[in-house]
Amino acid sequence: MGLPRVLTIAGSDSGGGAGIQADLKTFTALGVYGMSAITSITVQNTVGVFGVMDLPPELVYEQIRVAVEDVGVDAVKTGMLSHSGIVEVVARAIKNFKLEKVVIDPVMRAKSGDPLLRASEEMAVKEFLIPLATIITPNIPEAEVLTGVEIKSVEDMERACKILYSFGAGSVLLKGGHMEGNTLVDVFYDGLNFEHLVYERINTKNTHGTGCTLASEIASYIAKGFSLKESVLKAREYVQGAIKHSLSLGKGHGPLNHMWRFYPSL
Repeated sequence: MGLPRVLTIAGSDSGGGAGIQADLKTFTALGVYGMSAITSITVQNTVGVFGVMDLPPELVYEQIRVAVEDVGVDAVKTGMLSHSGIVEVVARAIKNFKLEKVVIDPVMRAKSGDPLLRASEEMAVKEFLIPLATIITPNIPEAEVLTGVEIKSVEDMERACKILYSFGAGSVLLKGGHMEGNTLVDVFYDGLNFEHLVYERINTKNTHGTGCTLASEIASYIAKGFSLKESVLKAREYVQGAIKHSLSLGKGHGPLNHMWRFYPSL
């Protein structure tokens, strides 16, 4: 098959912990060739988001086009798409270029809590993007916004997964990191069966970029030929290691160690 090629369509994080920067680090760590279509430039560090400048939607589209037409794309991961104009051109590109392995991370807020998608336009993700997803990877607050379901238990997570699946997603991974307790559960739903991914909470504040990294890992493993379920399981394992070996940098939520298998003691 040659070297797997993965395209991330997301925002840039000047602090290096999330967004495009986290995605490209993940691709390198997992042995795939990474490309990027930048949607927005953020003024961001471990403490918060201090400014955002969106790129023109057609420029986002053109970044995707030249990557597809020249290098080729085996899998796609989307992250920060800050308004409906960008959401719509990304959806158009996925359809026009027949991109089939699509991981949608419906990013709405940064780890600091700062908004990355305008509240009035959150439904554009549901209308235009989710129906094109091989898998969608929301956290609990994102799933609550998209479904209208208040999520307090694993049973609520399963209910939300069914609703998200009904929007047209090929499968759903609902992340449970916002639940309380030391034992956490992600719920994977393929339209037929639920799979509970149980893992221990790691006691650290250095979790900046966790969602971006997990989605990029899934895209990488899919591009390498693993099944969707295998990709989800392997991605969860890898991100746990990246959190366990996370980096105490900055004054807020520090970044993961994407290269933990190579440099575990950084």
